[in-house]
Amino acid sequence: MKNKTSTTLNKQKKYLPLWIGLALAIGVFIGSKLNFNDNTEKIFATSSKKDKLNRLIDYIDYEYVDKVNTDSIVDVTVYGILSNLDPHSVYIPKKEYQHSADDMRGAFIGIGVSFYIYKDSIAVIRTIEGGPAEQAGIKGGDRIIYADGKKLFGELVQRDSISNYLKGEINSKVALDVYRPSENKTLEFKVRRKQVPLVSVDASYMIEEELGYIKINRFSETTFREFESALEKLKDQGATKLVLDLRDNPGGYISTAERIVDEFLENNKLVLITKNKSGEINKTYATRRGDFEHGKLYVLINENSASASEIVAGALQDNDKGTIIGRRSFGKGLVQREMSLGDGSAVRLTIARYYTPTGRSIQRPYGNGNDTYYNEYEKRYRNGELLHADSIKVADSLKYTTPKGKVVYGGGGIIPDVFVAKDTSVENETLQYVSRSGFMSYFIFEYLEKNRALFKDMNFEDFRKNYKIDKSLSEEFIEYAKFNEAQIDLSNYTEELRRTLKANIAQQLFGPNAYEIILNENDPMILKVLELEANNAIGNN
Repeated sequence: MKNKTSTTLNKQKKYLPLWIGLALAIGVFIGSKLNFNDNTEKIFATSSKKDKLNRLIDYIDYEYVDKVNTDSIVDVTVYGILSNLDPHSVYIPKKEYQHSADDMRGAFIGIGVSFYIYKDSIAVIRTIEGGPAEQAGIKGGDRIIYADGKKLFGELVQRDSISNYLKGEINSKVALDVYRPSENKTLEFKVRRKQVPLVSVDASYMIEEELGYIKINRFSETTFREFESALEKLKDQGATKLVLDLRDNPGGYISTAERIVDEFLENNKLVLITKNKSGEINKTYATRRGDFEHGKLYVLINENSASASEIVAGALQDNDKGTIIGRRSFGKGLVQREMSLGDGSAVRLTIARYYTPTGRSIQRPYGNGNDTYYNEYEKRYRNGELLHADSIKVADSLKYTTPKGKVVYGGGGIIPDVFVAKDTSVENETLQYVSRSGFMSYFIFEYLEKNRALFKDMNFEDFRKNYKIDKSLSEEFIEYAKFNEAQIDLSNYTEELRRTLKANIAQQLFGPNAYEIILNENDPMILKVLELEANNAIGNN
């Protein structure tokens, strides 16, 4: 009510005790109906716990003899609390939050280049396709030496500070001075910062007639749009069969995984079941919008396929859709929600468990601590399950049956329909390590610095068919790796080494799609798909 006159105000004061009493009575009534009595005790208990932590921080802040960064103490406390929960409830500090948020959003605001700090300057590896830098004319091998007059070269240049100068507000402009070694001249560019995609579909191409391939590296906000676009292009090229590669995909948003599954399942097919702390069960079903419901499907997984990847593989397997190929997946059946902590940091807290359509949980046990949980690869290596399907230990009590009678198991990952052993030879393990470590990528950049002119007028198809890695380059790389403390002997693995070197060159010249195409030429799981396709063709004749 508005105070119009002093008389009205006096009347309000007169009846104020009555209104207060009435409000309290209504509050008691509502509280009794909503059963809030127990929650009040919990709130007071929680408040007491918060007070205890806050009081301790205050004592350290004001009374402790030495000066202490209490922010770091808070971080340690948060880490300690979460370490007593499950392995997937994690803390994201303020300094890491933006990178994490960009990764899951599938985009960032910047100019769109990947780069090295090379001989104390910013060397562009390649521009991101469609990004502002590419549109402005910046090329691989260019050196960005000034941004808005700020010097970006020299011994004191830090990668983090460089990113701050190249990123910024959307539509803001940055003036870049760029030295181009191939032309021995400095160029000036005005680049308007835009939203630059962090691509989650690494590759999409036709393996052979009617058989397409899509590789997804994570499930971000933009993944479904990328996937949908890639699938449409493959269908336009005649794809009626698809290889969906989810190897080494750590997961992401459940909603994205559900939308991708929907592309393959018929209307009203069960996709996923989730159950929260209070026992509330939610079920997600496929809709009519699927664009590949009648296409033939192969899904590739390995021991590093986790979370949303397992939701996709599990939903398809339980609905008898497609063929799952590879090795047992990671085994993560927990759902997290990201929650802000108010200071720029956040926590991803496990809020539910998920189950595949047959009702199986694929979450591995984590009661022996996080170290044991994340060292599962070593256990799988020792017990032989990376080499032999019959070494995978399953419990009969966790046996489930799909609508068509196929037996599947819960209790720790998705077991594939068709097993493909991992090459655990020392040479292959070493080659993978070196490739991941960055030695090879850096070596290739230096090689291109000297030989970029060789590829000036070459498109990817010419490169793929005609460019050969000679023996001298392989030997030069082995010596380079040894110099970087990677003692390797790949003398008996030269063919794979050459293919990996060629794939890395293709990646820096033509992008990730080219990289996957070359590596997949001799990939065991792709070869298994082609074998199954050939056998099916024979069986149909």
